[in-house]
Parts: sequence; C-alpha cells; structure tokens
Amino acid sequence: MSDASTTSQIDDSLVRGDWEARLSSELESLEELAAEVDGEAQALLLLLRRLEELHRTIQDGAFRSSLPSDRGELFNLLKGMEKSGGWPYIPRLQLRTFMDLLQNDDDSALAA
Repeated sequence: MSDASTTSQIDDSLVRGDWEARLSSELESLEELAAEVDGEAQALLLLLRRLEELHRTIQDGAFRSSLPSDRGELFNLLKGMEKSGGWPYIPRLQLRTFMDLLQNDDDSALAA
C-alpha cells in the first residue's frame, strides 16, 4: 500500500470520526433537551414530531438519492443493514424478506 493511499485512508477515518463525534454531540443535546421537559407531554410530543420530520426529510432526500442504482450494490447495502439492525421503522424480519426476494429475483435472472 502506498503512503498516499494510507494517508488518504487515515484522513477518511478522521473525517468519519469527526462526523460521528459531531453526531454524538448533537444527539446528547437532544437528550438533554428531552430531559429538560421530562413530564411535559406536549413538549415531548413536539420533540418527537420534529425528529420524525427530520427523519423523513433525510430518508426521502439525501438517503434515497445516495442509494446505489446497481442491484448488486443495493443488495450488499441491504445485507449490511440487516446485520446492523435494519432500516429505521422497518423490522429486521421484513428487511430479511425483502433481501430474500431480491436474491430470488437475481437467481431467476441467472436461470433465464
């Protein structure tokens, strides 16, 4: 492995680590906010609604547009998701079934 590729991998790792650290910090802030309004159902409901809105915005926008267009790469992504806990709001069993259907579809294409 060349020094340039090693440096690039280290840089990628640091950037990813920084991103994960920033995410952790933001999540801690949200947990603190939730703790501040503990017992206040209306405030907690507002927080949950805003989080769900953010979830849908990311899911329908950046996440969806970043999905692989190649069936094999998509299958690998889904396989990794299934191993790591599934897609938010999609139970693992449903994700496993979807992956099996994709695999069967690929097998049918190969047989044809």
